[in-house]
Amino acid sequence: MIEVSAWLVRGAVFLAGEALECLVTFRNPLPPDATSASSEMLAWASAQIHCQFHVSESRVAMPPTEESRHDVQAENETVFVPNRDSYYETLPVDGPPSFRGQAVKYVYKLTIGCQRVNSPIKLLRVPFRVLVLHGLKDYRFPQETDAVATVAPSNPFLEEEEGAAKKDSRLADLATELLMAATSRRSLHLYNISNSRGKVGTFCIFKTVYKIGEDVVGTFNFSEGDVPCLQYLVSLQTEERVQEGFRRQKGAPASFSTHARHQEACLHTARTSFSLPIPLSSPPGFSTNVVSLNWRLHFEFVTSREVSAPGESAPTRTPEGPSSPTSLSSEASSWTGEEQVEVDTLSWDLPINVLPTNPLLASYISQLPSSSSLTL
Repeated sequence: MIEVSAWLVRGAVFLAGEALECLVTFRNPLPPDATSASSEMLAWASAQIHCQFHVSESRVAMPPTEESRHDVQAENETVFVPNRDSYYETLPVDGPPSFRGQAVKYVYKLTIGCQRVNSPIKLLRVPFRVLVLHGLKDYRFPQETDAVATVAPSNPFLEEEEGAAKKDSRLADLATELLMAATSRRSLHLYNISNSRGKVGTFCIFKTVYKIGEDVVGTFNFSEGDVPCLQYLVSLQTEERVQEGFRRQKGAPASFSTHARHQEACLHTARTSFSLPIPLSSPPGFSTNVVSLNWRLHFEFVTSREVSAPGESAPTRTPEGPSSPTSLSSEASSWTGEEQVEVDTLSWDLPINVLPTNPLLASYISQLPSSSSLTL
């Protein structure tokens, strides 16, 4: 019996262009009374990275030369040498991100094939997630000259990073800088909310570019509206749209998924706000030749048909009686709402951009196992 185990050293989430390192261990556990004849021989082992592409045949029409499921592999067939204990491969920088949609799925996994002598072949699969950050593909690291290398100080007590590992570290640092630069910009965006009867209010948001894991925060101001807003709903959604050349049916609608929502009754409310978290497990926006994924805020407003002057509230009704809420009488009275209110509905979509985050942060909450094992 041979036990084979695989462990992704840095976790199960990577950026496209980063290097994946997997520690592969082969063990031949023997009882104390075992002899040398009880040992097992490993015939061969191989490792490859695959991106499996799946489509929904009811939504996507692939060309005759394409298949509904094919693999996208790394450049090298394999760089796994069993006696070196680990597999090291750079992920293609131009590959698609991991995605499980309604029309298309991109699923990454590391497949380790091995065979014991005189036994069938077995496959060990370790799934992982890939995030794609546009812009890394076109970046060129400056070449270090020999003169710079000789002048640069060195620490004799620290091991120097190897070339591939050093470049991988610099790639992660660059991605962090690009994400910070893109998502830290703040600028006031004001939008007027109105319908055919007049102004409902204003919506304010300070940025429209986010990383997965961030919160989308917005505020409403209904104090200057002349159309009372009774209730609003804000949904954080993704729009999955099959590219026109691959649609099974022309004019087929896009598919929407809701990741967070906030609903609030806002009658007599002058100002209010919401905060919607972007799940770390959700996919950032992307586009391939087959499908595109975009993010948006979807708003729904329920407004009263009775228009009031700016600053005034929608009318309410009090029960008939000798007293009122402002009287000094000891008799009690209460305010009651209208039993029936004629309303209108208003919907609006605001596109936003959602980028990936640091893969180490996404690894902490990833539900993908970073290790797997089998027995030959």
